Amino acid sequence: MLTLLAADAQQLKTPAPSPTQTIKQDFGISSVELTYSRPAMKGRKVFGDLVPYGKLWRTGANAATRIKFTDDVQIGGTNLKAGEYVIYTVPNQNEWEVVLNKGITNWGIDGYKQEEDVVRVKVKPIKLDEAFENFTMQFMNVKPNSTDLYIAWDKTAVALPITTDVETKVMAQINTLMNRDSRPYFQAAMYYLENDKDLNQALTWFDKAIEQNPKAFWIYHQKANALAKAGKKEDAKTMARRSIELAKEAKNDDYVRLNEKLLAELK
Repeated sequence: MLTLLAADAQQLKTPAPSPTQTIKQDFGISSVELTYSRPAMKGRKVFGDLVPYGKLWRTGANAATRIKFTDDVQIGGTNLKAGEYVIYTVPNQNEWEVVLNKGITNWGIDGYKQEEDVVRVKVKPIKLDEAFENFTMQFMNVKPNSTDLYIAWDKTAVALPITTDVETKVMAQINTLMNRDSRPYFQAAMYYLENDKDLNQALTWFDKAIEQNPKAFWIYHQKANALAKAGKKEDAKTMARRSIELAKEAKNDDYVRLNEKLLAELK
């Protein structure tokens, strides 16, 4: 009987008090992944009590919070190589310090060594109107070359800006790929259009993309956008109408509406 009870006890599974969350965010031309544990307030005072001011905090619960970059980034003016790091913080009422450290096998702050710090940056806390019951980390304000790591619990949050050099990497790819047989004309043209680069070059590449795929209504639409941006309204209207014709043939109502909206804006 005792043996049976022990076997039953070993099979008991209950909810984790501080469940783990892993989130992955596409960022730049690569991605960033975060793994952390999420304690709850449970009626407790968090900062200045449960999480003391002025002391190194594991930034969550259980094992050290880990962040993994698949490309080089910049944080607080420091260049950081692609790789995996742990995140620690030192909360204070008027200023936090965010620390990235090499100790990826640490349990919380156990095993922490200051000489393994790779980034230390100070950020200002934000006072929130609504409380976060569970400790929360997420990526916000995601742009082609920047994002903010948002850290929030109770009515306090901080945002850690992270940037990456997209421009140099994308331009290097374009220069390389345009010298090959299979050339990404459409993708290159879109990058130029969306990043305020040479519109004449973008239009040339849109033409090349159309030659590759004459029925591609989406390419005609984007060329119409480029023409409109270049101030060539009549040419843009002609291109938008052609895109509508092809979109109707393909039974794609979304692009019909997009082009009709563009034409209305060009009146």
